[in-house]
Amino acid sequence: MELKERILNDIKEAMKQKEDFKRDSLRTLNAALKQIEIDERIKLDDERICKIIVSEIKKRQDASELYVKAGREDLAHKEQKEIELFQAYLPEPLSDEELRESLKRIIESLGVSSLKDQGLVMKEAKKELGFKVEGKRLNLMLKELLK
Repeated sequence: MELKERILNDIKEAMKQKEDFKRDSLRTLNAALKQIEIDERIKLDDERICKIIVSEIKKRQDASELYVKAGREDLAHKEQKEIELFQAYLPEPLSDEELRESLKRIIESLGVSSLKDQGLVMKEAKKELGFKVEGKRLNLMLKELLK
């Protein structure tokens, strides 16, 4: 099943189950997807939808941090729940060991030995691993391996 179809089916299911939070959150995500389709006059594929979901998650992480600083734990909790909901539509993240092995293989194939070539490895790793790893986590592991 296509990712967009899955989201739409989950909205319908949430409506049937009277899960207001899930329904509203997924509608917001679907609206973001539709907006891009309309603006760019394209039909989104699963890879592009994943990029948009990652972007939406990042927005909510930033908002959550701001809410915590402002002492609004209730709103921060809502953002965290949306993050967890959206992450279910992304591929399963790599374990630390899987990430380490993948990065070692990429480093070896590129012949990189120092931290100055980190950008080259990051570019290749993002292309190869895609949404299975968060950029921040990838960067930290890469620095550890190139030291």
